[in-house]
Amino acid sequence: MLSNFEEILTAALSLPPDARAMLYFKASTVRIKNRSMLPGAEEIERRIREIDESKVETIDGELVMRELRFRRRR
Repeated sequence: MLSNFEEILTAALSLPPDARAMLYFKASTVRIKNRSMLPGAEEIERRIREIDESKVETIDGELVMRELRFRRRR
């Protein structure tokens, strides 16, 4: 079993950052049985659904971080 976990973890960590984020959020919503355990769970689910349905455009995380660093230097 540990071997399978390690293979899955290695595969997940090799994904591009946006795919890793999506995997994390989807896994998080699966773990949550009671919405009250995580404030904002409905908002997270709505945003994931909008991404899945191509209703919103995603932005590469590195691009966002570059822009934030640029703004911070000004």
